[in-house]
Amino acid sequence: MPEVYLGLGSNIEPRLEYLKKAAEKLRDEKNINLEKTSSVYLTKPYGNLEQEDFLNAVILIKTPLNPEELLKKVLEIERKLGRVRAIEWGPRKIDIDILFYDKLYYQSQKLQIPHPEIKNRAFVMIPLLELIEEEELLLEGKDIHFWLEKLEIDEDEVKLYSEFPDLS
Repeated sequence: MPEVYLGLGSNIEPRLEYLKKAAEKLRDEKNINLEKTSSVYLTKPYGNLEQEDFLNAVILIKTPLNPEELLKKVLEIERKLGRVRAIEWGPRKIDIDILFYDKLYYQSQKLQIPHPEIKNRAFVMIPLLELIEEEELLLEGKDIHFWLEKLEIDEDEVKLYSEFPDLS
């Protein structure tokens, strides 16, 4: 089954609970196996900076769903958890992004894989590196370490917050 890395983010309280609920809803889907979770990181907002800090994590799933089917499922879970898309890069209860789908390069009107912003987002790359082997996933022929080193990030931009909540 394809391995898929998903980015999770929330900056509306209870942030950690929204991450947990998103992972639980994904795990409870019959066509999705939750394999691994990263730690949770406290991160500064990206884009629209006048909002609360985020909690971010990355999870690894296996699924027979194709990218469009998975996107539909992810958007449905976001909606069930109260996601409202009012402001681009605005506050959100939950955000679930498809980062990588195996080593597939895919583009449609609704979806681009790998996610086009990974290389600009330390809050995605740092938790992703907890789950992958070195040089396992490449962006434009370069590994995640390469892109992370290109970013000049402040110490307080991405901080370890906690382990991922228990899902048992």
